[in-house]
Amino acid sequence: MKEEKLEHEGQCSRPGGPQEEEEEGLIEFHCSYQELFQFFCNNTTIHGAIRLVCSKHNRMKTAFWAVLWLATFGMMYWQFGLLFGEYFSFPVSLNINLNSEKLVFPAVTVCTLNPYRYTKVQEELEELDRITEQTLFNLYKYNSSHIPSNKPRSRRELPNPLPYPLVRFPDSQSSHHHRSGASGVRENNPQVDKNDWRIGFILCNKNKSDCFYQTYSSGVDAVREWYRFHFINILARLDAQDLKEAALGNFIFACRFNQVSCNQGNYSQFHHPIYGNCYTFNGKNHSNLWMSSTPGINNGLSLTLRTERNDFIPLLSTVTGARVMVHGQDEPAFMDDGGFNLRPGVETSISMRKETLDRLGGDYGDCTKNGSSEVKVKNFYYSKYTQQVCVHSCFQESMIEKCGCAYISYPKPHDVEFCDYKKHTDWGYCYYKLQDAFSSDNLGCFAKCRKPCFVTSYQLSAGYSRWPSATSKDWVFQMLSLQNNYTVSSKSGVAKLNIFFKELNYKTNSESPSVSMVTLLSNLGSQWSLWFGSSVLSVVEMVELILDFLVITFFLLLRKFRSRYWTPSQSAQRCQEVAMDSSLPA
Repeated sequence: MKEEKLEHEGQCSRPGGPQEEEEEGLIEFHCSYQELFQFFCNNTTIHGAIRLVCSKHNRMKTAFWAVLWLATFGMMYWQFGLLFGEYFSFPVSLNINLNSEKLVFPAVTVCTLNPYRYTKVQEELEELDRITEQTLFNLYKYNSSHIPSNKPRSRRELPNPLPYPLVRFPDSQSSHHHRSGASGVRENNPQVDKNDWRIGFILCNKNKSDCFYQTYSSGVDAVREWYRFHFINILARLDAQDLKEAALGNFIFACRFNQVSCNQGNYSQFHHPIYGNCYTFNGKNHSNLWMSSTPGINNGLSLTLRTERNDFIPLLSTVTGARVMVHGQDEPAFMDDGGFNLRPGVETSISMRKETLDRLGGDYGDCTKNGSSEVKVKNFYYSKYTQQVCVHSCFQESMIEKCGCAYISYPKPHDVEFCDYKKHTDWGYCYYKLQDAFSSDNLGCFAKCRKPCFVTSYQLSAGYSRWPSATSKDWVFQMLSLQNNYTVSSKSGVAKLNIFFKELNYKTNSESPSVSMVTLLSNLGSQWSLWFGSSVLSVVEMVELILDFLVITFFLLLRKFRSRYWTPSQSAQRCQEVAMDSSLPA
């Protein structure tokens, strides 16, 4: 009965049976699971499978080989899981190559370390100096000889006292960083030891409902930060045209690259609120970039700089010399983050080595190609994407959103004003709160700003020597004075800088996948061959076994369904009932 029903559903192959004498069908299936298993074990290329059927008269051997075959099968797929886990973890390998070719000389930015006193805000700056001098006298009984006090000053522009006066706090009180409705506490308690006082200023929101102390353990740091805060607040009132007022002047006595003198087409100027006038040599705006085909000190950039201060602001900058940074042409100069200072009376020689890093990105790392679509931070610098550009733009974005104005040290959109407490009375409170949140990464800037996939950096090493020497200083000073129409009288008035490539060999670091698809397939094949001694065709045999198993299961279920719900007798009886119903008159 079973064979008759299977003949209607498909050709059944029975080894050694009567069907072998009949004509072979186009599609044949095994009649039972046992026949399918015996056929597979007798004909497969997988090692050990035949032992499961050839030892059927010895049950102990059959059980042993069955357990061994299943254990081996489990071990193989456990190894497969490890291999797939390693592949989908996307590990990378770092490849290091050493190349040598003609190199583009990087951009070099030099700042005067002397912020310019713009004539448009000269009276306000003098008023700030006068108030600072009075504050220092009140706090430390100090009379400043560097801040002129005999000139008449106008008090129309700058309020007196300032919105955030510099005062002293008891150390126990200043330890409470946030206080609601706090007010200034001056040094009026004789019972408190002077060593227990901290200096700082109070910052409050617009309605004075929340205040906090911005205090410092060092009075020097407190005075500088307080003066710097009011100084940049005054500079915020200048427009872009006013900031172009300062000229190069006699800051650069001599400039030479690759034994050829520089000209004004080789540099561009911008103003930094703290570091003063800055000049970028070989920047992206120059059509003919400098190239280095030979290493060495004589084939790089050589600058002779004036470091004297005629209009020095002692409360803003406590160092002399110049600030220098080496960076790429399409990257802005972050003088606070990566610059270094030049000492007066010293020749500083900076040797460079170029190095590049190329990350894979995508599934292999959290980096961005250009930061345009992957990073949700607007680039205010309009330059190449770097992580520093993104972080500073993120902070400026938070300033504009939360404070309603832009911080002067960073670029801003055209429709946004720089922060000025004449228009934004509580911007100081907002800025320092944001600065604290930024330092603790509560703004999320470091999470938003992904690393760039391609980075070019310059490894610097410095050497120093006295310049000019004691025997040559007379004629060097005289030549510099005649050439620049400026009297140079001491070593503190000049500094020399040499920047050059140490060698033209540069290192490239590139990432590559540790486990590629070819490696994965090779490892899978090795494991399959180790545990079963088989090949890719053996995998196809396993697939065939599974398909045959599913086909047999389908036909068995179909036969069971038909035998239960659709028998021939029931079908004939149903047809007779339909015929009788149709013959009755309506």
